[in-house]
Amino acid sequence: MTEKMTAWPRKDGRKGIRNTIVVAYLVECAHHVARQIIRPFEDADVHVIGFPGCFPNDYAQNMMETLCTHPNVGAVLMVSLGCENFRKAQLTSVIEQSGRPAELLTIQRSGGTMASVETGRAWVAQQLKSLAQQPLVEMHPSELVVGTICGGSDATSGITGNPAAGRAFDLLIQQGATCIFEETGELIGCEHIMAGRAATPELAKSLIDTVQKAEQYYAHMGYGSFSQGNAEGGLSTIEEKSLGAYAKSGDSQISGIVKPCIQPPKGGLYLLDVVPDGTPIFGFPNINDNAEIIEMISCGAHAVIFVTGRGSVVGSAISPVVKVCANPETYAHMAGDMDVNAGRILSEDASLASVGEEIFAKILGLAKGGRTASEKLGHQEFVLTYKTFDPLGPNCLPATQAAS
Repeated sequence: MTEKMTAWPRKDGRKGIRNTIVVAYLVECAHHVARQIIRPFEDADVHVIGFPGCFPNDYAQNMMETLCTHPNVGAVLMVSLGCENFRKAQLTSVIEQSGRPAELLTIQRSGGTMASVETGRAWVAQQLKSLAQQPLVEMHPSELVVGTICGGSDATSGITGNPAAGRAFDLLIQQGATCIFEETGELIGCEHIMAGRAATPELAKSLIDTVQKAEQYYAHMGYGSFSQGNAEGGLSTIEEKSLGAYAKSGDSQISGIVKPCIQPPKGGLYLLDVVPDGTPIFGFPNINDNAEIIEMISCGAHAVIFVTGRGSVVGSAISPVVKVCANPETYAHMAGDMDVNAGRILSEDASLASVGEEIFAKILGLAKGGRTASEKLGHQEFVLTYKTFDPLGPNCLPATQAAS
């Protein structure tokens, strides 16, 4: 008998493949207390997330509200110093309205570090008991939202890991799932090819505009999304890297464009625009891979496929990360951090189709009790910085426009 996918139901109709307690610090001054609170719960799904800044930012506020009400989240403890500018009352209200238990712990009012840690640990322990009693419901693959990124790319990434991830995306979309690919700064040179897969001519133009915006942003800042490690791994130019990165989107029709904190309205394939709008004022669009992962999770991703050639050890808070290793030599050195060896396409004559099916099965397995390598190792990386975004343009979600 085939094991069924199961999940935790949420008030908004979505379902979570994890039932994580989030401990969210609202300024860097509260980060240490948040970390101390979760120390006794290393073997449980209790994760720290947070925003380090004191100056308010709509993007960060929206990210925290969206992440704290993510389908994989079951309860939230917010940790405030007390004098930061974060709109914590608004965040608390959003979480409570979502039907999740929420508690605001203010260090300046709770007696300082140790008293706050003890209070926070007691709350988390109680919530773990409560969440353990929540019933599971059956979940269909069409209810999944899955993201994909690549990091530590080398010359094998575009030959093995990325196209195999693209095959997995095609299989998921055939099941009705929602799939999200990103990093417009690593799609430079592929925009016209990508536009040929757009659901509408208007969306095609918006896809081109989105990549051109990224190109202009990088030119203004004086750098590109091409690292020394990429060159050492055998990649020659951003165009070559882009072709490899593009391959992980698969062959399905592109249904729309989203920005962080916006969940696609229906199943299909979506491009996530991660490059800020307006005059560049905050530096790098994303300072590392985990910032991109978190933005995908903010769009509702239950899980993220991470393709790497040079090797990466990171996971993420909230949603599991499935590591796909593109390079057989890297896999031999770092097998304990990887979930899928796509390097077999080079070293063992495995097919793209078979590795794509393996990735697809790994994703479905996460809702059947499966755990990723990074989860087993305790990786819960999280990064959130300042950004600014304009509202989506009218042509970015044609399915929504048609429905209205």
